[in-house]
Amino acid sequence: MATTRKRRDAPRKGDLREQAILDTAEALLEREHVEPMTVETIAKGAGISRASLYFYFGSKQDVLTALVARTVAVLDEDARTASVATDSAPAETARAAVLLTAKMWREHGPVMRAAVELSPTVPEIARLWNGTVDRYAEAMTTVLRRAGLRGDEPAALARALCWMTERVLYHASRTGDLAAAAETCAEIWRRTITAA
Repeated sequence: MATTRKRRDAPRKGDLREQAILDTAEALLEREHVEPMTVETIAKGAGISRASLYFYFGSKQDVLTALVARTVAVLDEDARTASVATDSAPAETARAAVLLTAKMWREHGPVMRAAVELSPTVPEIARLWNGTVDRYAEAMTTVLRRAGLRGDEPAALARALCWMTERVLYHASRTGDLAAAAETCAEIWRRTITAA
């Protein structure tokens, strides 16, 4: 009986191949931009044939969409964690959320930049990316309410500040100055919260 359970818990060969495809696409994004990447280079990097890649994904765009979805899943969990973190002051919760987001930009910047840049032309990526910012805004609305803001103001402020943070960190990820950008965003959040 235990042997059967181990087999079910172990990743399937197809899951490992899909993971390899996504890992390869992320590595390629670190070395080059989206345009030069092809299904052929992704398949080769994943150690499979082009035909095998098409078994898992219909196109390069599908691979990139799945890669964004994988990254967004981590961001969504971070947003959920921020919304339930009531053991620290609201300004500290906001700071921690900004620093965690900056960490994601440091670790997955090429994927996140691709999400921003592909959003205007790839509806599914736009839905994933905008949905993540919306979930962060909802989480941070809770934080702003804990800080004493009332009415519609917390939601509007959280949305504006989340989009500001996203755009500032996007640009900083291109220049490599994420730490300073994150500190600036955290300070803006702090001033907003302490003014409440």
